Amino acid sequence: MGMAAPKKTQKRMPRRREEFTYRGYKIDELKAMGISELLPLMPARPRRKITRGFSRGEETLLAKVREGDEKIRTHLREMIVMPEMIGRTIEIYNGKEFVKVEFQPESVFRYLGEFALTRKRVSHGSAGIGATRGSKYVPLK
Repeated sequence: MGMAAPKKTQKRMPRRREEFTYRGYKIDELKAMGISELLPLMPARPRRKITRGFSRGEETLLAKVREGDEKIRTHLREMIVMPEMIGRTIEIYNGKEFVKVEFQPESVFRYLGEFALTRKRVSHGSAGIGATRGSKYVPLK
């Protein structure tokens, strides 16, 4: 039960940002792959959706992304973020307005709807007069 050694104050080195990899593949490698090569790398739910086939609207969205359209707007919240969408800005409808989303490499194989939230964050104000039983006896002036 001796005295504890004083803590050394160590300068924190900034975290080095390495290139993003998804299951061992870099984004450029994922973009070069075909759908059949991507399927084994995907999580189960997106893999099932893609094996069942894209809808006409999803095909149109992918075609716009491949053509390089500047302004892409969509209601397709159930569309999966494919590797060719990385680095692009797409506006996704959240039920009220279009939310601009720039896709980062970490968002690959997620759903578009995850990036355009449909509900706002709640920030409650302070309680007013009559909000609690105790405030019944507080004089107004």
